[in-house]
Amino acid sequence: MTPPPTFRTGKICSLEMPARDVPEAATFYERAFGWNIRFRDTDRPSFDDPTGEVSGAWVRDRTPDPEPGVLAYIMVADAAAAVDAVVAPGGTVVLPAGTYGTEVLATFLDPAGNLLGIYQQPGLVEAERGA
Repeated sequence: MTPPPTFRTGKICSLEMPARDVPEAATFYERAFGWNIRFRDTDRPSFDDPTGEVSGAWVRDRTPDPEPGVLAYIMVADAAAAVDAVVAPGGTVVLPAGTYGTEVLATFLDPAGNLLGIYQQPGLVEAERGA
């Protein structure tokens, strides 16, 4: 059971992601990153990330943005594996997984056309294995 989210002033807690085909977007993030999809059969399905700390919903009233402005990164244990997981359900790699500066990163377009990033957290593989 995932503990309830942490409440704290200044915390980013919710995202609205543009998508013309909301069921497709929900399925993409569920398959690629393991997001929990809530209210799947409504006109506004929402999601929780695997930690339960960040939630959000897909919205149809905004245009997806393939240009970097504010760029959200999704934390992963293995950036190369995450890129493969993004491509399988229909995402497109923009910046391949690699070391950029001191970080292992990648960027991708989701099926709706939104640009997001992948951030490889050092030590996360071992932490998730319980090492």
